[in-house]
Amino acid sequence: MRGMCAAMLTLQAIIVGLSVPVLISVEDIDKAVALPLGLGLALICVLTAGLLSRPWAYWVGHACQVATIALGFLSPPMFFVGAMFAVLWASAFLLGRRIEADKARWAAE
Repeated sequence: MRGMCAAMLTLQAIIVGLSVPVLISVEDIDKAVALPLGLGLALICVLTAGLLSRPWAYWVGHACQVATIALGFLSPPMFFVGAMFAVLWASAFLLGRRIEADKARWAAE
């Protein structure tokens, strides 16, 4: 589960980081707003990907999904991008839990 969720957060960090120039030049958002929000969220995604060995980090990962969707208030296409990553995150999270449960069951047998 950790590997799949870390991959999703890493890819999300790249996309959120690349959204900063779009926020500044296309959406005409002030640099003082776009840089901390976009790059800050990207940094949180990367740090969270590295901390997924701790159970609380998954809650931070859930919050990253909400924050990415919320970027849609600054740039409407981010609603779609954020929703896409939320679905990928949920899939990785739920599928990973199922795989871990199956591994534990097979080890017990």
